[in-house]
Amino acid sequence: MGEDDSNPKDGTLSKLEVEDDNFTKDGTVDFRGNPANKKETGTWKACPFILGNECAERLAYYGMGTNLVLYFKHCLKLSSANATKTNSDWGGTCYITPLIGAFLADAYLGRFWTIAIFSIIYVFGMTFLTLTASVPGLKPTCDTYGNCHATEAQKAACYVALYMIALGTGGIKPCVSSYGADQFDDADEVEKKHKGSFFNWFYFSINIGALVAASLLVWIQDNVGWGLGFGIPAVAMAIAVITFFSGSRLYRNQKPGGSPLTRLCQVVVASIKKYQVEVPADKSLLYETTDAESSITGSRKLDHTNDFSFFDKAAVETQSDHIKGSVSPWRLCTVTQVEELKAIIRLLPVWATGIIFATVYSQMNNLFTLQGDKMNTHIGNSSFEIPPASLSIFDTLSVIFWVPIYDLIIVPVARKFTGHKNGLTQLQRMGTGLFISIFAMVSAAVLEFIRLRMVRRHNYYELDEMPLSIFWQVPQYFLIGCAEVFTFIGQLEFFYEQAPDAMRSLCSALSLTTVALGNYLSSLLVTIVTAITATSGKYGWIPDNLNHGHIDYFFLLLAVLSVLNLGVFIFVSKWYTYKKPVGTLR
Repeated sequence: MGEDDSNPKDGTLSKLEVEDDNFTKDGTVDFRGNPANKKETGTWKACPFILGNECAERLAYYGMGTNLVLYFKHCLKLSSANATKTNSDWGGTCYITPLIGAFLADAYLGRFWTIAIFSIIYVFGMTFLTLTASVPGLKPTCDTYGNCHATEAQKAACYVALYMIALGTGGIKPCVSSYGADQFDDADEVEKKHKGSFFNWFYFSINIGALVAASLLVWIQDNVGWGLGFGIPAVAMAIAVITFFSGSRLYRNQKPGGSPLTRLCQVVVASIKKYQVEVPADKSLLYETTDAESSITGSRKLDHTNDFSFFDKAAVETQSDHIKGSVSPWRLCTVTQVEELKAIIRLLPVWATGIIFATVYSQMNNLFTLQGDKMNTHIGNSSFEIPPASLSIFDTLSVIFWVPIYDLIIVPVARKFTGHKNGLTQLQRMGTGLFISIFAMVSAAVLEFIRLRMVRRHNYYELDEMPLSIFWQVPQYFLIGCAEVFTFIGQLEFFYEQAPDAMRSLCSALSLTTVALGNYLSSLLVTIVTAITATSGKYGWIPDNLNHGHIDYFFLLLAVLSVLNLGVFIFVSKWYTYKKPVGTLR
C-alpha cells in the first residue's frame, strides 16, 4: 500500500494543508519556512514584540536626536545656522539609508534578518556616541561655566558615531511597520480589518518612546550630562533588540522576492525593445503565468490597469520571444511585473507631496528648539528650567491623544458618511494632515512676531531669555502632532497597501525618504535664506542671536509652500488609481 501524499514525512506541508483555512494565503511563512499557521503565528499575538521593539528603538532615537541641535551648538560650538544645517543633514541621512535596508530586505535577507542585523549596528553606534560624550579625550572639554571646546578630531568621532546610527536605523525604519503589517493576512477578511488599526497603534508606540525621550532624557542631558543622556538611549536600543528576538516563533515572514530594481529595469528594457509592437485590445492576451501564484516569490498576481499603457508592450508575446526556448525576462515580462512598475510610478507624485510636510515637521528639532531657547524656560517663579527641546513632548502628547480619538471615534463616524471601511481613504487622511500643518507654521510665525515685538519695545536684544513663557509654543507643537496622526500614519498605510507585495520594504523606505528630503530641503532653505538676507552687514533671518533675526518670516515661507503643496496634493489625489491584487478583499 503506497504512502498517503497528504501526510509527507519530510517535515513540509502538503498541498491540502496549505489550502486549509488554518494557514495564511498571502505567502507568509513561519520561522521554520513553512506556511504560517493562523492559530500559532501572527495577528495581535505577535505584535506586542514588534511594537515593544519599535517603542524602545524610538526612545533611543529621539532620546539622542531630540536635543542634538543644542549639543551641536553648545558642546561642539557650531553656529545656530550650522547647528541647524548639521542636524538637518544627519536627520536626512537617517531617512535615506532605509533605501539600503529595504533593498536588502526585499531582495535577499527578508525583513526579520534585516531588522536583526541593522539593529546590532545601531547598538554599536549608540555605544560609540555615548563614549564620545563621556570619555576624556573623546568628549569636548568644558569649564565650570559650561563653555565648551571641541577639537576637530572630537567632532569627527561624534559624526562617525552618528552616521553609524544612521546606517543602523536604515535597516529598521523601512521594515518594522511592514513586518508588523505582514502579521495580518490580506486574504482573511477578519485579519485585514485589523491591519489599519495596527498602523495607528504602531505610531502610538513610537510616540510613547518619544514621550520618555522628550521629557526625562532631554532633562538629563541638560542638567546631569550628555554621557548619561546618550547612555540611556544606548541601553534602550539593546532592550529593543532583545524584545524583537523574543517573539521569533510567533512571526509570519514574507519570503524575499529577488532584486526589485532588476524587475523594474526588465519591464523598461522590454517595453523599449517592443516600442513598435501594438498592445492588443483584449488585455487577457497579455503574458501571465498560468499558475495561481505569481512567478515573483512572495508576491500575489496583480490585475491589469489601463494607465501607462506603453509598459504593457513588455507583456505582449511575439514569435521572437520563444526562438531560443526559454523566455528572457528582458524581452517578455508578466502582467504582474508590469503592474509593479506602474504601481511605483503612481506612488511618486503622492510621495513628492510629502516632502514639504516633512520640512515643516523637521522644524520641531531645529527652529522650534532655537526659538524656545530664547524664551522663559522657568515654571512660575521656581528655579526649575524646562529644556527647550522638551517642548516636543506636546507633539508626542498630541499624537497619543489623537490616535485613539481617530481609531475609536473619527473612523466610525466618518464610516457612516463615506461608507469606506476605514472612514477616510488613505489619501483623504493624508490631505487632512497637510491642511492642519499650515496652521502649525502660522502659529509659530505669530508667536515669533509677538516675541520680536517685545524685543524691540523693551530693547531685549542681548537678553538670553525673554520674559515670555516657553509654554506659548504648545499650540504649534500640538498642531504638528495632530497633523502627524493624519499624514504620517496615512502615509505608512498607503505605501504599504499600494506597494507590490515583494516591494513593500522598498516602498516604505520610499515614503521615509520624504523625511530625508524634507530635512535636506530645510537645510537648503536655511542656506539660501541666510545667503540672501545676511548681506551688507545685516543679521539676516536666522542669526546666532535670534533677537536680531526674523524666523517668523521663515515660518511664513513654509506656510506658503504648504498651501501650494496642498493644492498639488489635491490634484494628484483625484488622478490616483488604487491597485487591486488578484483575489484580494477590499
